[in-house]
This record gives sequence, structure tokens and C-alpha cells, in this order.
Amino acid sequence: MIQKLFPLDKNYILRHAQSVLEEEMIDRMVFELKRSYTFLYNPLRLMDQTYAQVLDTYDFPRERARMIYRQLCGIYRYKHGDNQLELLFDGRTHFEKFQEDWSDALVGYAQELGIHEQYVKTMLRMTLLFDTETRAEWAENHCKAFINQYFELKVVKRQGELRLKVG
Repeated sequence: MIQKLFPLDKNYILRHAQSVLEEEMIDRMVFELKRSYTFLYNPLRLMDQTYAQVLDTYDFPRERARMIYRQLCGIYRYKHGDNQLELLFDGRTHFEKFQEDWSDALVGYAQELGIHEQYVKTMLRMTLLFDTETRAEWAENHCKAFINQYFELKVVKRQGELRLKVG
């Protein structure tokens, strides 16, 4: 079953493109997170225990990052909700175009969010610096709230349906 985040969330090609790219783009989000951490907290790239752990960690619980990825997917669909297909003259399918547009947008989102300490710290706590499930859950909730605030959106649950609203 497809979960709609808002009543007009009907761009099925875009949603499918986002789901196909999920694993690859989560890895890209983590790569951008490492870059943001370096920029904010270790611009001289001095090797200490935390920096080494951030750089060397590739195996982490992906479910929390997946939730943030899906939240960003929904925000993108909400902000770019026009599901009217345009004419493409370069030989690509709409699916390929949506994959490319979404990839570019997600990297931009990750870089924009990465200049904020709150985003970087919470993402690190639930991924690369994961230690306990309760801290990761706390970090996930704070990260979601920060993202909603950053994009000026509210997630309201009514009648079992999640809705995005401009705040």
C-alpha cells in the first residue's frame, strides 16, 4: 500500500523513482553528513577518535536514516507536486528525469541541512555514532522536527492519514 503524505500526493512516477534510488541516496546522505561534520567540527581534519569513527563507519542501522530519507521524499513531492508530465526531447523517460531531478534535489537538501549543527548532530547519533536505540529514537524525532521547521511544514495526523501543511 502506498502511503500518501498529503491529499494530492499522486505523482506515482516520482514516488517510484524515489523508492528505486532509496539505498543509493541514503549512502549519499551519509557521505554528505561526513562532509558536513568535517566542515563544522574538524575543518583542519585532525584525526581523533570521533573523527576516525565518523569516517570509518559504513555499517550502521539504516532504518532511522531511511525515515529521514522518506520524510525528505515527501517534502520534495509536496513542494514539486505538479504531476503534469512535460514533453521530453532528449530521449529520456519521465522516470529517468525524475530520478535525476530527485538525486540533485536530495544532495542539495543534504548540503543545506548540513550547515546546521542540530541536523548534523542528530543524524550522527542515529547513524554513524549510533550507541543505543533510545538515543537514536530521540535523535530521529528531533531531526524530523528540525527538518519540518526548516522547510516550514507541519505534519498533522487526522483520521489515520498524515498530512503536510505549510506552517
